[in-house]
Amino acid sequence: MIALGLLIIAIGAFCQSSSYVPINKVKDWSWESYWIVQGVFAWLILPLLGALLAVPEGHTFCELFYTAPSFNIWMTMLFGVLWGVGGLTFGLSMRYLGVALGQSIALGTCAALGTIMGPVLLNIFFPENDPLSQLTFAVILGVAVTLVGIAVIGVAGSMKAASLSEEEKKAAVKDFNFPKGIVIALLAGFMSGCFNVGLEFGKDINFGELTDPMFRTLPATFLVTLGGFVTNAVYCFYQNGKNNTWGDYKKGTVLLNNLVFCILAGALWYSQFFGLSLAKGFLIGSPTLTTLSFCILMALNVVFSNLWGIILHEWKGCNRKTIAVLIIGIAVLIVSSFLPQLI
Repeated sequence: MIALGLLIIAIGAFCQSSSYVPINKVKDWSWESYWIVQGVFAWLILPLLGALLAVPEGHTFCELFYTAPSFNIWMTMLFGVLWGVGGLTFGLSMRYLGVALGQSIALGTCAALGTIMGPVLLNIFFPENDPLSQLTFAVILGVAVTLVGIAVIGVAGSMKAASLSEEEKKAAVKDFNFPKGIVIALLAGFMSGCFNVGLEFGKDINFGELTDPMFRTLPATFLVTLGGFVTNAVYCFYQNGKNNTWGDYKKGTVLLNNLVFCILAGALWYSQFFGLSLAKGFLIGSPTLTTLSFCILMALNVVFSNLWGIILHEWKGCNRKTIAVLIIGIAVLIVSSFLPQLI
């Protein structure tokens, strides 16, 4: 059962890492236009449909929020809003570092902080529940090994920046800027870690034993992504006005093409958290892996994003030593996903 849970997380991670590929097929739309359109599906429609799975027969969707403590609901959405800031800067990190390195640094920071911040903040508000007990030695070790893997990949990125000419850097990543990209990626990772904090605050927003264990975190996922959608919508609509790109949505010649690929991108992105919820249903027997599941998801996202980076030739022109360091970093991340279970 545990192996199946980890497999589901891996599938979700692969889908998320692939979600930026369909975006490349969007034509004649500005960034702000396609970003918010794919977000409608990734952060609103699909999470809402997922949350409905947590509603057992004889109950209604609205009951989820009537019966849950309002404090937990608002905190879940608040951290969703903060996560939305991470989502915006996440895109910029890939602009300056590429899919592979940008996701590696941002998601690595997100994995570690998201895992640690949840229990720490919950302990401030609900110390009687002893949420810090989740941070066992095995959990801390898993986070530490994940950070080591991210650091190794970061070294590979630094070696890449030092070894390539400006022309080669631009050929791989058009706007490559290592110093600026690192700062943005770290900020993106810090804010993105708020996603898991939101899930922690909202983990009991369900019908308890009446809700299938595989669906219990889906209502919280919806509230977090709803908060993130608000942040992204405000920024994207502001950019539409500033850049005079409202006309993008009226371009009939590319509308169908762009909608199809935005829907595909949104579905691939959401599948990571839908899969995370399903996987937790199989990881109930391992409290350590349940706590680390978010960290494992982010680590595997990094693994697959780097594989996509290789496929997209973002590491083209790097010497063998740089590639070897990259592969070592990927291997460490894979080990981090299974190491805690062996302790």
